[in-house]
Amino acid sequence: MQGMYARMTAVNEDLTASAGAIDGQGLAEPTRTRLVTLGADGEPAVVDGPYAETEEVLAGYWLLDCASLDRVTEIAARVAQCPQPAGAEEYPVVIRPVTDGPESH
Repeated sequence: MQGMYARMTAVNEDLTASAGAIDGQGLAEPTRTRLVTLGADGEPAVVDGPYAETEEVLAGYWLLDCASLDRVTEIAARVAQCPQPAGAEEYPVVIRPVTDGPESH
């Protein structure tokens, strides 16, 4: 765990200094999740806890202003190399551009 935190701290510092970091946050564990959907009656239905079929975890995010998709991919590759505790599930680093509206689809 110490190796993982050290790597992520270094990545955060580098992104803040050189990669156009706009925001970045760690997210609470899935057991603190709340799901809000519309029930059959059209009223909000609220459920606490993780999804029953959860296979992936969104642990946090960075919002970056990068010059190219290649640069973002380099950063994601560095994050993917983060050490993990033995036996921990490996999850991909997902890259999702922020859109400016319907015209950017």
